[in-house]
Amino acid sequence: MTDVLSGKRDASEWREKMGYQDITFEKGTVFVVTGGAGFIGSNLCEALLDMGCTVRCLDNLSTGKYENIEHFMGKEAFDFIEGDIRDLETCKQACMGVDYVLHQAAWGSVPRSIEMPLLYEEINIRGTLNMMEAATECGVKKFVYASSSSVYGDSTELPKREGQEGRVISPYALTKKTDEEYGRLYKELYGLDTYGLRYFNVFGRRQDPDGMYAAVIPKFIKQLLHGETPTINGDGRQSRDFTYIDNVIEANLRACKADSRAAGEAFNIGAGGRLYLIDMYEQLCNALGVEVKPNFGPPRAGDVRDSNADISKARKLLGYDPSYDFEKGIGLAIDWYKEYLK
Repeated sequence: MTDVLSGKRDASEWREKMGYQDITFEKGTVFVVTGGAGFIGSNLCEALLDMGCTVRCLDNLSTGKYENIEHFMGKEAFDFIEGDIRDLETCKQACMGVDYVLHQAAWGSVPRSIEMPLLYEEINIRGTLNMMEAATECGVKKFVYASSSSVYGDSTELPKREGQEGRVISPYALTKKTDEEYGRLYKELYGLDTYGLRYFNVFGRRQDPDGMYAAVIPKFIKQLLHGETPTINGDGRQSRDFTYIDNVIEANLRACKADSRAAGEAFNIGAGGRLYLIDMYEQLCNALGVEVKPNFGPPRAGDVRDSNADISKARKLLGYDPSYDFEKGIGLAIDWYKEYLK
């Protein structure tokens, strides 16, 4: 997996920077990226280093991979702390002298959270609370954190709009909903500028295609490239707002530049589209030049049926304007996996 996850050449070759080329930070601006060895975190680290920022990556490598950050090691502007966000002192050490925190560290996967709710509470709630507390003590300017579209739970409203959430249907979703409440309170009570980003089905380079909890796009791409038959859970008519990684990078950077009056809020971060899983699968097959009929399995417990983001709030308050729709993003993702899944 080393070559798959880290790449044989700089991943900036795969990135056009369309969505955030206008964003700048003063040279020497210091960022902490928690979960920085993971899929989203490592892409954020790379984007910030390319912009001339100093990056401190905090990760315990429980789900992140050293291979994702190995090519940053040795850079003067990059520092890796192998540590756990469940330890408050580690969080304080990471936040000392820092301007911005991009908090991505968490355990994902709805099915896994149903199996291990206590661990999810420890990592996703207490770990996030530790980071907010450390950021407050250390005088961090902005605290941007990963939330999730799963907070909409059983709401059938489409598109999904902030303020129209239903009942959460998984422990993972509950952890993210709780994080958002702490984000609001830390702004109101302690003056920490927090911005929650509700990610909608992120995909792209460095997303791990392996393991029983792998996300659907990298998993399907790998299986199709290797002549295997993917399994779609459910009837394939469930829909998602698949969001390319560079849109997520843009959202994090724009949140760092957002007005303090927008702090304490949560924002939908998607592409603003809606695609049925079976249609996504057919697009993958067409792009790869294969004809493989999928298998169909039972629906997964805790999964929402439909997802489509209304991104008007993020457009208005963060200036978020995603450059990548699904077609453009999946083309770049497939090119990357073809190269690194050899």
